[in-house]
Amino acid sequence: MTQPLQGITVLDLSRLLPGPMCSLHLLDMGARVIKVEDTGLGDYTRSLGMPSGMVSPAFHVLNRGKESISLDIRQPQGRAILLDMVKQADVVLESFRPGVLAKLGLSYEQLREVNPQLVMCSISGYGQTGPWADKAGHDMNYCATAGVLDQCGGAGEAPSLSNFQIADLAGGALSAAMAILAGLVGRLRHNEGCYLDVSMTDCTFANHVIPLASMNLMGKAMPRGQDMLTGARPCYSVYATADGKYIAVGALEKKFWSQLCTVLERPEWEARYMDMGKAAEQLRSEVAAVFASQDQAHWRAVFADHDCCVTPILSVQEAFQHPQLLAREMVQHITTQQKQRLVCPASPIKWGNQVSECPPGPLQGEHTHSILTDLQCVKSDIEQWQQQGIIQCAAAV
Repeated sequence: MTQPLQGITVLDLSRLLPGPMCSLHLLDMGARVIKVEDTGLGDYTRSLGMPSGMVSPAFHVLNRGKESISLDIRQPQGRAILLDMVKQADVVLESFRPGVLAKLGLSYEQLREVNPQLVMCSISGYGQTGPWADKAGHDMNYCATAGVLDQCGGAGEAPSLSNFQIADLAGGALSAAMAILAGLVGRLRHNEGCYLDVSMTDCTFANHVIPLASMNLMGKAMPRGQDMLTGARPCYSVYATADGKYIAVGALEKKFWSQLCTVLERPEWEARYMDMGKAAEQLRSEVAAVFASQDQAHWRAVFADHDCCVTPILSVQEAFQHPQLLAREMVQHITTQQKQRLVCPASPIKWGNQVSECPPGPLQGEHTHSILTDLQCVKSDIEQWQQQGIIQCAAAV
């Protein structure tokens, strides 16, 4: 099956998580993704938390199957090479601080001069405009500013951090990918490119809709851990099991709650479906006592044939062994240049035949020579640029 973005070329100047995850989505839809890395450290994810000389598995997971050119765009010749690449590209993705590319002579207006049909997307923490545009930040800062972090955690406890980066991934990567796809469709319909300003804070804020119900009715959102989906209802909660593991009970609809009561042989709970306040606290204690009486494996077996939104909370390792994810071919492997064998999720969007083994992330500058050759650069120029530090070609492994 032909993938929908086959023939589309993306120049990805971004680093770390949001931008590379965005371009990975585009690659999984068929795009050719070229990482434009500097001639120094390159993408910081390469060495994130790793001993010297080793590449982080996170880099390979985020950048599998991409190409890499190592290029110093601060130098005039490096800038000229990038502009030649832009002429042949469809998308430019970047995540520098606002104004950085403009100072280098690579603003959207300047790139549009060489490619009027270019779709350019800038991912930033707070957007290209506004009083916080130049502020530094990370996922927790964007979630904090958007009001999301305030809602994370148990009642009466401090806000809790998630190892799923909400602002980086949902706010940055997915929103940017959606915007780029819309930009490409718009180019087909209107024969012109566009500039996309994606703020991770804006996108996180825009998706935080559930607390708005109480905020609009009562003037403020429910406190942390006390909204319908965060602890107010015993039918939608997390319960500990005897072995220190957990069960997720999502019996939010009455029919599911009724079935749960039947499975647990607690018919007296059924009429308490709408309990709130102290009555809900008492009911939660009773439900918690039942689940705490047996280990997680017992409850897995009990609920295996009952469709009432009760599931074990799995570790990351266990998730990679789940029969549903395996049946969906969601697990694939990467063998790195250093012969490490890594496991990672496959593309969640199915385009026909899935592959169980995929290419690793590229060496820094692995494709510099081939990309420049495609641009009709001559061998003597490539060698001279390498000597001058304008480009870097990866050494053979």
